[in-house]
Amino acid sequence: MHDTPPPAPPAPPAPGTGRRLNPRTFAFGALALTLVALFSVLVPVHITLYLQPAPLAFLFGAMLCAAPLLAVRLPRWSIALFIVSAVALPLPVAEAGAAVWPWPWSVPAMLVLIVFVGVLAIVHGWRLALAAWLLAIAGTLIVVIAWSGTVPVVAGIVNLVIVTSVSGAALLVAVLVASRLRVGAELTRERELSAIEQSRRVLVEERTRIARELHDVVAHGMSLIQVQASTARYRVPGLSDEARHEFDEIAQTAREGLTEMRRLLGVLRTEDQQADLAPQQGLRDIPDLVRALRRAGAEIDADLAPSPEGVPGAVDIAAFRIVQEALSNAVRHAPHTRILLSMQADAAAVRVVVRNDPPEAAETASGLPPQRGHGLLGMRERAALVGGTVSAARDDDGGWTVRAVLPLTGPVIDSPAGDPTAIGPIDSARGGLQ
Repeated sequence: MHDTPPPAPPAPPAPGTGRRLNPRTFAFGALALTLVALFSVLVPVHITLYLQPAPLAFLFGAMLCAAPLLAVRLPRWSIALFIVSAVALPLPVAEAGAAVWPWPWSVPAMLVLIVFVGVLAIVHGWRLALAAWLLAIAGTLIVVIAWSGTVPVVAGIVNLVIVTSVSGAALLVAVLVASRLRVGAELTRERELSAIEQSRRVLVEERTRIARELHDVVAHGMSLIQVQASTARYRVPGLSDEARHEFDEIAQTAREGLTEMRRLLGVLRTEDQQADLAPQQGLRDIPDLVRALRRAGAEIDADLAPSPEGVPGAVDIAAFRIVQEALSNAVRHAPHTRILLSMQADAAAVRVVVRNDPPEAAETASGLPPQRGHGLLGMRERAALVGGTVSAARDDDGGWTVRAVLPLTGPVIDSPAGDPTAIGPIDSARGGLQ
């Protein structure tokens, strides 16, 4: 019994990777600090300048300053609390203080009103903010009219005009800011949905490609194993009972593997896109590909050697896809130039060379360099899956050349047969792939 080493302690977080403060929490904290500051100013102002009793100043000031915080979660209750405190706060004041200083809205109370309607507009929309603003102005207007015998009504009306103008402008700004924030949030959600949809589409395409590879290569090979094992007793004379039983077991295992393969392919299918399980194209389809491109106007000189027998399915598919991508890129990035294709195959490997002449100056200026696309990367990945290599390089005269070596049995060191000097009829050609 081996001793199990104790688990290593978790690594400390790297600098700058700690948990960031939530923007909502930060905004709420800033709002709370602002209201605490306003409360600390409002109460002394009303006690000192307006000669208001301290208990009432503390009570109504706390209610007024607490309303914006309450508006974040309970907007209607906060409106009721704010209107009550806004109407009650200017009532218990001495006549001398109210006649000298702004009344019924002191400057700190007006700032709380601006913060309150701003919070309502940003969090809950302009309708609630407008309703609260109108009720606050109307309520204090009633106070001014009711106290006209004690405090000069003209001074109260002037104060209300100023407060209405300033707070109305603040409300308009808050509504515009809220609209901008909502538009930004919608755009962010749209970007997230687009990114999710793009990821889903890439996943669907990858699952489809995997299903086709499994169907064309793995399932095909297992089918051959099952057929050969099932017919071995009829094709091979003199088999013992033990050998026949062994072949039957192999055939049964292959059938079970095919059943699991069909189940796996069913899992890979998606609701909106079923995997295309038609046989993929291979070396035998390259002449048809060349003819199709020639009919489209491409000038292609092809030197295609007969493919050997027994080419593995993965190599067969990879060779066709590499040739297809190389020719397509040559036609797209160097149109109206001569394209030279050479494919040679022997018992060791399949060798492909695709060249194109230098494109015209105008076409070169508008073309994209090979590093910006995914075609060369895809070709290299396909070649790497079968143990091969793909290289692309610019020629001395400005053309481009792509070479691929796909081994049939194992890793192959490229021989002179894959060198440009051994390609035969297109030896002096210059060109390549962009």
